[in-house]
Amino acid sequence: MYGPDATFVGVPAADLDVPGTYAKAGAVIVGAPFDGGTSHRPGCRFGPEAIRLTDYLPHDGSRPHLALDVDPLVELGVVDVGDVKMLSGDTEQSLERLERAVAQIAGSGAIPVVLGGDHTIALPDVTGVARHVGWGRVSVIHFDAHADTGNTQFGSLYGHGTPMRRLIESGAARGDRFLQIGLRGYWPDPETLAWMADQQMRSFEMTEVVGRGLEACLTEAFAIATDECDAVFLSVDVDVVDPGSAPGTGTPEPGGLSARQLLDAVRRITMELPVAGMDVVEVSPPYDHAEVTAFLANRVVLEALSGIAWRRRSLAGETVRRPDDPLLDGRRPIA
Repeated sequence: MYGPDATFVGVPAADLDVPGTYAKAGAVIVGAPFDGGTSHRPGCRFGPEAIRLTDYLPHDGSRPHLALDVDPLVELGVVDVGDVKMLSGDTEQSLERLERAVAQIAGSGAIPVVLGGDHTIALPDVTGVARHVGWGRVSVIHFDAHADTGNTQFGSLYGHGTPMRRLIESGAARGDRFLQIGLRGYWPDPETLAWMADQQMRSFEMTEVVGRGLEACLTEAFAIATDECDAVFLSVDVDVVDPGSAPGTGTPEPGGLSARQLLDAVRRITMELPVAGMDVVEVSPPYDHAEVTAFLANRVVLEALSGIAWRRRSLAGETVRRPDDPLLDGRRPIA
């Protein structure tokens, strides 16, 4: 909707209305340029464009992964169907359009990878995947500084502070299979926290992540996510990262994860869990500096796709390389 008609790092374009154009794709990129649900700084309607275009490498649709020895864009046959038309003045219709698009992609057998957009879009994203996998059969792993479980936002049921409550209320996702990582700051209020406890949500606040270590928290989250659920939806709000490494976002909260921690966590999730969909949200280019937030979001997508490609190789019985393996074929790190 905004900016040049370009695909994610040059992968082939596809048409959502022509299923044959993505029938063989293992993952499909779709843009959700919506920021009508923001509560503070707007601008993430321009997020999909920034995530697609921000890179110093050629836009050639190929990204060999150094640590995993896979080229996820090629191996998964990734395509980009462009943006869903989402008008900030019509929230409900915009969300309905996105839900239909995500459900259509998931129904084709591909993994929908949604580029946001503010976090309001998690409601149609997870719902669309749940319509394919099964109602209540998709667990959610949610990286964020904020819980996004408010009852209303400025009197509305829809906004980037409410989607997780709407998902649980609808039954699309179970509260006791909802894992949140990186929460910090000064919200939600006690009433909202009490509602979350009643739903048996599991929140790994930054104090716990620092105290126990991110790896231990992830291991616990994985055990919950795979219990009585058939697939996982990964939702990444870039404000989970400390704003020193991700300034281009609407509600920055100091004291978050490092960029390295987030990338490693996303890669581990997609290597170890059956991810059926994901979104990356809250990239607001007007508040970015030197495109560092857009670069991070771009790499979150690539790490996730690389982990998915690696997992498919592993499940097929192929020999795979782990990130901590020595470099192969005589390659050495660059000094």
